[in-house]
Amino acid sequence: MNSVYVIGIAGGSGSGKSTFAARLREQFPDSVALISCDNYYRAHDDIPLEERRLLNYDAPEALEFDLMVSHLQALKRGEAVDCPVYDFALHNRSDKILRIDPSPVIIVDGILVLSDPALRETFDLRIYVEADADERILRRARRDMEVRGRKIDDIMAQYLTTVKPMHEQYVEPSKKHADLILNGGMNPVALEIVAGRVKDFLENR
Repeated sequence: MNSVYVIGIAGGSGSGKSTFAARLREQFPDSVALISCDNYYRAHDDIPLEERRLLNYDAPEALEFDLMVSHLQALKRGEAVDCPVYDFALHNRSDKILRIDPSPVIIVDGILVLSDPALRETFDLRIYVEADADERILRRARRDMEVRGRKIDDIMAQYLTTVKPMHEQYVEPSKKHADLILNGGMNPVALEIVAGRVKDFLENR
């Protein structure tokens, strides 16, 4: 039996995947490491801020999946990793790092985590979180304004030019790879089911 259990949680922006991941982690605070795919957006130090604002951050090539896979493999070997930290205000990686220590359970969440074959193969459980498109854009707008300091006009422009079309092209189709498809991140029955699988793993590892 594997000594590490890796869960991948995908879904559209604002679907509730990060909420579900956080709620699951709360069930096992001493046994779960959480990795956000957002921190693996590629660095663009050579591009001015105004140009970085216009990049497509919702296509697979925007993310450094190879680095994420190598980090997960290291964690499975019992090695700590230094995860990059992305600064959404600057649209670039910051100079900070996030040390992630090995844990029996690792949760990886991000819109495209089920779209990359190599990353997908590292998961023991693949989850896709669905939500109504109107709910997703409203949640995204609130988050981007309150947490990332974005303006509503910029949020809407990004949604129409990249978020929506990339969701339809890459994110939504990736749910065919999911073992479980959940209706929102606040689904108590789904949380109970997944937590049960994690509990069984921890008791039998």
